Amino acid sequence: MIVITAPTGNIGRHLLSLLLESAPAAGEALRVIVRDPARLPDAARGRVEVVTGSHGDAEVLDRAFEGADAVFWLVPPDASLTPQDAWTGFTRPAVQALAAHGVGHVVGVSALGRGTPLAARAGLVTASLAMDDLIAGAGVAYRALANPSFFENLLEEADSIREKGVFTDVVEPDRRAPFVAVADIAAAAARLLLDRSWTGTADVPVLGPQDLSPDEVARIMTEQLGRPVRYERRPFDEMYSTLVGYGLNEEFVQGIVDMKRAKDAGLDAGVTRTPDTGSPTTFEQWCARTLKPAVLKPAVFS
Repeated sequence: MIVITAPTGNIGRHLLSLLLESAPAAGEALRVIVRDPARLPDAARGRVEVVTGSHGDAEVLDRAFEGADAVFWLVPPDASLTPQDAWTGFTRPAVQALAAHGVGHVVGVSALGRGTPLAARAGLVTASLAMDDLIAGAGVAYRALANPSFFENLLEEADSIREKGVFTDVVEPDRRAPFVAVADIAAAAARLLLDRSWTGTADVPVLGPQDLSPDEVARIMTEQLGRPVRYERRPFDEMYSTLVGYGLNEEFVQGIVDMKRAKDAGLDAGVTRTPDTGSPTTFEQWCARTLKPAVLKPAVFS
């Protein structure tokens, strides 16, 4: 029995699709924890056991982890909380439920940076690494998918790219770093969940096929979209004031800024890309499949 949290999210929906294809042949049943079962894909209906509720709720977890052998754990970031509450606070009931039900294996979504000088002052990444330590302390075999920034983060810039030909961030234009598609993270999780021969605790980096700088990202976007796209660097202070202005928790916003500062200082550069740590989806492929339809979608007039 494999339990999937956040099965309708960016990573979880890809993972659910993969496991619906491969889990039955491996003799694995699937159970999902979801707030709104109506959001599950049609392909999952009647093929997965559904536990309705939040996976931050102890009673929900008690039902979901009963008889489970493995869990995919993803914390949905909650910008109304402090980073500590958003990651370790949310995860603490799960740790208790894992121990109570004797779950053997957990695969979690985490971040790069462990063991680097920047790890202790990397904001949301620091909180994510603390979550890993909390889960590992439950006595389960644990694999933390150590991820860089996602291609999918750029979808937040789709309107700006369409209307202005601009995307923004706070890192240096020539700062090269790993960059990954969420589908590749899901594929790594599926492999680990289906082959549970591993023991102990370890990070599993998922680095994408190449490092890219914002200027290189802009060049590839220009080629794939057939229109000019450029990168504009925003000041860190501007990012902070903008996000606080949206009503986000000030400590959470500071966590975002600290994470971005650490990434700009090389937080994600500490792992060597190998056939085991690299992943296949190129940024060019992702732009063609995902970004281009989002940016070039027809205008809707009312």
